[in-house]
Amino acid sequence: MPRSNVFEFACRDEPRCEICPLSCVQSGVAVRIKKLCATPEIQNRLRELGLGEDQIIKLLTSQTNFICQVCNARLAISQQLAQLILVEPLRPAVV
Repeated sequence: MPRSNVFEFACRDEPRCEICPLSCVQSGVAVRIKKLCATPEIQNRLRELGLGEDQIIKLLTSQTNFICQVCNARLAISQQLAQLILVEPLRPAVV
């Protein structure tokens, strides 16, 4: 299955998605970054900004730009960049 079709499938089944691009996440949802699918240079820059693997972030808005809350800071990224950041939803704590 081509990569774009995998992302489109993940977006359609968002409530059940295990790992999907940040661009498919609804606003207000907290997720954990699982993989950066960018060039090594961009991966390094994202990690410097706090968007590294296993980091928990919250997507605040997903309109023209994607605004994420990372470590009490807000960062705006493009849709193209949000598609390269694969995330998984946080599981609720078992009480």
